[in-house]
Amino acid sequence: MVYYISIALIGVGIYGLISQKNLFKHLVSLSIIDTGVNIFLISIGYVEGKEAPIYSIFTPTENFVDPLPQALVLTAIVIGVGILALGAVLVVRVKEKYGTLNVEEMKDVRR
Repeated sequence: MVYYISIALIGVGIYGLISQKNLFKHLVSLSIIDTGVNIFLISIGYVEGKEAPIYSIFTPTENFVDPLPQALVLTAIVIGVGILALGAVLVVRVKEKYGTLNVEEMKDVRR
């Protein structure tokens, strides 16, 4: 079930990138794709009957799931937030320079 939700999020994000001409909406679509990919990676790393890899004296180590997907997703979240912040700054700069966020209107202004 979670696989379908993540694939739907990725699909919605791709549709937003293709159908919208507004740069801010492109940024939101990229964020939706990022969230879908992160959910997909977390769902792949889930193993039923296993526990989170938090070591204690009372927990046997053979019941742990692989911590690599979790670490990968945490890194991807940090990188995604950084890219989103950079994209927001660029969108503000484009709005200041061209007065619009519509890609089609920017092509006309540039000529």
